[in-house]
Amino acid sequence: MKFYNREKELQSLKETREQAFRDHSQFTVMTGRRRIGKTSLILKACEDTPTVYLFVSRSNEAVLCNKFSKNINQALNVFVPDSIDSFADIFEMLMGFGRTMQFNLIIDEFQEFFYINPAVYSEIQDIWDRYRKETHINLIVSGSVYTLMHRIFMDAKEPLYGRTDQMIKLHPFTVHVLKEILSDHNPAYTNDDLLALYTFTGGIPKYIETFIDKKCYTMPLMVDFMIQENSTFLEEGNVLLIQEFGKKYGNYYSILAAIASGKNTIPEITGTLGNASVGGLLKRLETDYEVITKKRPILSKEATQTVRYEISDNFLRFWFRYIVKYQDYVQSGFLQGLAEIIKEDYPTYSGMTLEMYFREKLKEQQQFRNIGSWWETSKGKNKEQNEIDIVAIYAKEPKVFIAEVKRQRKNFKPELLQQKVEAIRSKLFFNYEIETACLTIEDM
Repeated sequence: MKFYNREKELQSLKETREQAFRDHSQFTVMTGRRRIGKTSLILKACEDTPTVYLFVSRSNEAVLCNKFSKNINQALNVFVPDSIDSFADIFEMLMGFGRTMQFNLIIDEFQEFFYINPAVYSEIQDIWDRYRKETHINLIVSGSVYTLMHRIFMDAKEPLYGRTDQMIKLHPFTVHVLKEILSDHNPAYTNDDLLALYTFTGGIPKYIETFIDKKCYTMPLMVDFMIQENSTFLEEGNVLLIQEFGKKYGNYYSILAAIASGKNTIPEITGTLGNASVGGLLKRLETDYEVITKKRPILSKEATQTVRYEISDNFLRFWFRYIVKYQDYVQSGFLQGLAEIIKEDYPTYSGMTLEMYFREKLKEQQQFRNIGSWWETSKGKNKEQNEIDIVAIYAKEPKVFIAEVKRQRKNFKPELLQQKVEAIRSKLFFNYEIETACLTIEDM
């Protein structure tokens, strides 16, 4: 699959490289979840210029340095003895080469030094401070473990705090890019195909590339490919989250599984965990790990107790909803049965994802100052009868866009939406013009 999107990031990386080669060394940090395309983007930005690429695997430091010395010798046509067993010595030699040479230095999975030799960060800080003004190296480090990368560079107590010239956090592809990719590879795609690609990948480039390479353009083909023996998708959630959570992942997994199954309020989540206190865990999942998002009714106060949580990563939402929930199917090898469960449930499940799709599509329009949903709770049999899928407040005029999201238009009840509109108008938008719509797959 060709290289898509990332124009702004590419431009920023190229400008930084030119500054490093022209003036003095520059330090860029790139973060983003696994499979987001960090390495591909960095290598694209460094095309046609001398580049040293070092991948930090969790290994013995001396073994790692031996491998690095060979990479450096080949990339720069210099001599670094393979007897060097300290990364600090390797890094100082590279910085020394930067006095007379201009090159990119990429250190991938930079956070792994934390497990190999944490002193490396102090040593890099010392060497960088001494050499950066008199050298011409475009240093780019990247990492998939967000909490560690954030700690290394954003914690004032850490040695590399304040040393970076720019930090780039990569996000998934937008819905506009998903359409472009499908148009290139399957021009006859349907909106249902687009929704399936969004539902299962959430715009993560590696997942998209895998489906495209295998010509899995429809929901059944995608499901069959993911749910087969030896599929990397079956373990992908574990690989992603154990990296972040470490050994204490049990409670986090239980919370995410509860949210994925629809138990998304604090009382519901607490009940799932045997009434254990979950406030601190939820806060860490939201602010430290950025795996979940707290949702409040639009324009509600920060302190409101009317809060719901959702998993912010589409793939993880899918993985917990099916792979974790039906782990016995996976363990017994009854993968065909699991695939059938997913296909049968897909119309309901993708309906929830369709709401997220339209919210993202509205964000891309750059017309709204606030986009969310709205609901009000009430006791009795009519609990939460006033719930609106999408409420978007225009930025430049007193106008609100309110939409109900349905997979099929035949399920839309205009009179019910109008009742909800009158309820929200009386509470929040009595001086606003209100525009209403039913958004379906046809509108994607």
